[in-house]
Amino acid sequence: MIDVFNSYEGELPLLISVPHDGWHLPGELQGRMSKIGLTLPDTDWHVAELYDFARDLGASMLVANFSRYVVDLNRSASDEELYPGQLVTGLCPEQTFSGEDIYSSRGVTEQEKADRLSKYWRPYHTYIDAALAAMRAEHGYALLWDAHSIPSLVPRLFDGELPELNIGTNDGKSCAAAMQAAVADIASASPYSVAVNGRFKGGYITRHYGRPDDGVHAIQLEIAQRAYMDEATTVFDAEKAGRLRETLRRILEAYVDAARELA
Repeated sequence: MIDVFNSYEGELPLLISVPHDGWHLPGELQGRMSKIGLTLPDTDWHVAELYDFARDLGASMLVANFSRYVVDLNRSASDEELYPGQLVTGLCPEQTFSGEDIYSSRGVTEQEKADRLSKYWRPYHTYIDAALAAMRAEHGYALLWDAHSIPSLVPRLFDGELPELNIGTNDGKSCAAAMQAAVADIASASPYSVAVNGRFKGGYITRHYGRPDDGVHAIQLEIAQRAYMDEATTVFDAEKAGRLRETLRRILEAYVDAARELA
């Protein structure tokens, strides 16, 4: 039996959430899916592996095992739009980012959606709630880092090529300004192109849990996949990833240091 997620606990008040790296599908779902759907093209490939240094930093980590096509853990349970007026991918998506059908037969019924929320979505968010509460109780504050990646070119979602590092703080609402500045400064000094609150401002996880006035800070980082893998084959590139890890380590260290200074 496959666990809904894998997790480990570190000593820092920092939780790294990886909601879209999962590729498992329930058996009953596979028979209804299209050929393109079964290839899971919208997966955040290898993100957990990219962040495998986080244990050495002392961070906690939470990694989903099931595909976002089962249920998108970075959408609200009520399936509200994140970006009004732009393409909606949804809580239980029925089309890929490229507009191809995920299912070859019927789509997702309301009962199926409710079942997926109960089995996959709620356990993931219950863990986040508990982990952040425990960190805040012990340290006085808690830090959430929502880790994502996406192909560099997705015409239905954004124009042109996406910058390599896309920092989202819900326009500064999900974390203290000093933390956003510390993270953005390290990213901007790196070899990578950077956007702050551009196309990706943070999804449900960042927006819901980021409550700086209550001592809980949240930042999303959306990485263009060309920075650490071969996008055509989805093969992990160890050399590229090694270089990127150096920048990610410095960014996370800056995030933690800024929080300590504020505390």
